[in-house]
Amino acid sequence: MTTANIPDRPALEGLESKWGESWEAQGTYAFRRDGATRENVYSVDTPPPTASGSLHIGHVFSYTHTDVVARYQRMLGKHVFYPMGWDDNGLPTERRVQNYYGVRCDPTLPYVEDFVPPHEGGDGKSIKAADQQPISRENFIELCLKLSEEDERAFEALWRQLGLSVDWTQTYRTIDDNSRRASQLAFVRNYARGEAYQDMAPTLWDVTFRTAVAQAELEDREQPGAYHKVAFHGPDGDVVIETTRPELLPACVALVAHPDDERYQPLFGTTVRTPLFDVEVPVLAHPLAQPDKGSGIAMICTFGDVTDVIWWRELRLPNRSILGEDGRILAEKPEVITSETGSALFAEMVGKTVFSAKKIVVDALQASGELLEEPRKISHPVKFFEKGDKPLEIVSTRQWYVRNGANNEDLRAELLKRGEELQFWPDFMRVRYENWVKGLAGDWLISRQRYFGVPIPVWYPIDAKGVTQYDSPIIPTEAQLPVDPSSDAPAGFDESQRGQAGGFEGELDVMDTWMTSSLTPQLAGGWERDPELFDLVYPFDVRPQGQDIIRTWLFSTLLRSQLEEGKRPWKNATISGFIVDPDRKKMSKSKGNVVTPVGLLDQHGSDAVRYWAASSRLGTDAAFDPQRPTQIKIGRRLAIKVLNATKLVLGFDATGAETAAITNPLDRAMLAALRDVVAQATAAFDEYNHARALEVSESFFWTFCDDYLELVKERAYSDDAAGRASAVAAMRLAANVLARLFAPFIPFATEEVWSWWQQGSVHEAAWPTVEEIPADGDANALAVASSALTIIRGVKTEAKVSQKTPLIQVTVAAPAETQPLLEAVADDLRAVGRIQSLTIVAGDQLAVTESELGEPPVKEPKQA
Repeated sequence: MTTANIPDRPALEGLESKWGESWEAQGTYAFRRDGATRENVYSVDTPPPTASGSLHIGHVFSYTHTDVVARYQRMLGKHVFYPMGWDDNGLPTERRVQNYYGVRCDPTLPYVEDFVPPHEGGDGKSIKAADQQPISRENFIELCLKLSEEDERAFEALWRQLGLSVDWTQTYRTIDDNSRRASQLAFVRNYARGEAYQDMAPTLWDVTFRTAVAQAELEDREQPGAYHKVAFHGPDGDVVIETTRPELLPACVALVAHPDDERYQPLFGTTVRTPLFDVEVPVLAHPLAQPDKGSGIAMICTFGDVTDVIWWRELRLPNRSILGEDGRILAEKPEVITSETGSALFAEMVGKTVFSAKKIVVDALQASGELLEEPRKISHPVKFFEKGDKPLEIVSTRQWYVRNGANNEDLRAELLKRGEELQFWPDFMRVRYENWVKGLAGDWLISRQRYFGVPIPVWYPIDAKGVTQYDSPIIPTEAQLPVDPSSDAPAGFDESQRGQAGGFEGELDVMDTWMTSSLTPQLAGGWERDPELFDLVYPFDVRPQGQDIIRTWLFSTLLRSQLEEGKRPWKNATISGFIVDPDRKKMSKSKGNVVTPVGLLDQHGSDAVRYWAASSRLGTDAAFDPQRPTQIKIGRRLAIKVLNATKLVLGFDATGAETAAITNPLDRAMLAALRDVVAQATAAFDEYNHARALEVSESFFWTFCDDYLELVKERAYSDDAAGRASAVAAMRLAANVLARLFAPFIPFATEEVWSWWQQGSVHEAAWPTVEEIPADGDANALAVASSALTIIRGVKTEAKVSQKTPLIQVTVAAPAETQPLLEAVADDLRAVGRIQSLTIVAGDQLAVTESELGEPPVKEPKQA
């Protein structure tokens, strides 16, 4: 075993490129099918990062958590399947392309060969839609793919610098042909089983992006508003309601109160007339009405909020929608508005935004005397699309849905059962999944009115009169996939029949990005494309992800797996916390408080950044201040110490140590303590508690360096052959084990020290076991020796003399149970403390009771 490779001055600089290139050349992290069975494979359903813009420190945080576990499993001897995907499609990429190239998509335009965009890059500021050049959908998608590829290359370079042990031959893109085929194949099968359907229904709608929004994409934001006290007119007098949406009065279809509200029970079954528009509407009862909110009776409009939709559906009310997809009042007046005054007022509202229409109605209410008080200002939560900047509206549109258990108790029960089978780490995250499933209010809306996504594989026949038959869709065969109905013709038709009577119309909508991302186990695992691989990796062993997408990614993946496979897609789900800024606010691009990791990796080294990330437990938020990266600096210090401590250990004369028995009590005590560390670290990793594994390993390491190495250093240099061999053998065994314990966390430093004296890669070495470490030492002896050394050093520190100053005599008091341990390590204490006479007596606690200093060593004069 040679140590000729040890540098004179070990350093962290340059290790990332050195070992990254070596791992790539050696295929260190490649998934090897030879000898692989489902039992000895460990598969990771890696989150595919959105390839738009740049990665931030939160990505480094959570992906490191996954990598340390993957490395641990590899060292256990598992065939680790650790792929990487790129989430290309969807709104973030579209917005980035629009701003980067100064273009926008117009699907009515023809494709232009060799198209050159008007901009390339720029300063990153948004380019107004009016200033963006309209281009065809095909040209737009080409630009999306081009920019995504550039982002992916940058992302991969950063992941490699960080040291992710990904198999880079196992990658996928959520927009490539394989992903489009898999997504469409799953949809076609959903449709065949009756799980996918189309419906004209109230839809949550973002007026900025002109797209439908699913329940899982909502967020509440506190917004200013006002209650308007308005009089409806009944046969026995006015009925007063309070509303924040007076502009929806022409869409009013009923009033509603709680069935137990005695104030309004006499009105149930009667009718009242709306102010201004003079439309007769019923007064109804429903348990969702809130007696303590406003006047206790509310108007139902089509549609003001999601509760209106529930009331509309359950009370079987008419639809009088007045809002268009652009968020403006439609030109078509509800038929029930027949009065001259109401018709004139509605005509004034046509084409106006919600804000302008509200002002028109409020002014009219004030003029008519039907606004009973000045509006009362409030602040209340309003639904937004998570990526939008305007409140959502509810518009009636034709959309595609996938059944998710909201309206099917059997499916809901199956999904809850799958959640019970899944092991959540930490377990308290389970309730978020269960609450989401129990609270589902509607089926999954999966169609989006966007451009860069997986097309919904559907056409619609057009009858002889030129009417599109939406209720009789044409579905492609599985062999035809993938298809794009906007440019491909269905079987039995040709392109000349598009849009013609007797021909067809292609579906222009694309799938919600979660419809593709929910298939990441299938995409990564080769479903339908490589069945042999799929059988080796599915169900996957672990899904790592963030807590904020339990309701979206975790739920939707579990749903698709249940519908397609009838089983859960993974055995474990590891849930990371958030990265927050020093003010404890979640880091996000929208808030402008994100930190990009490249500078940190370059300045401090990848091992240091990995240490910071791995120090946090799953499910726990971590604060990060780029101005005070304390944990990163501690990680760098650890990595450097691993280099220097290993160099020190390997520098001792190992003659005879290879075969020597480790007999010294202190050596065996140290190894007994290390044995406990291996047991604790292994148990922690098995419970996905990487932070605990790092904590116990690091705690022992510093005791090993600061105390044990100091205690045995003199003996390791001595002429006592047996004592020296015991010390060197123990140190080398400890260094070997410690390198493997730290390998998942600081892979570059550990690979470097491993290369100094071992064959192969530390990352392909076996994880340490308690069986390889002697078991008959007493770990307490190391703790006692460390404490005694500390108080002996304290004697010299208090006397303000050098630690090299000899002690003529020292008396140490120790409790009865501690004395034997202290006597066992007395020789090493004498040597390191330069103690001529050491006496151990009984006492209540470990302490130096008497001491006599010798003459300080004479300093050698400096050479001229």
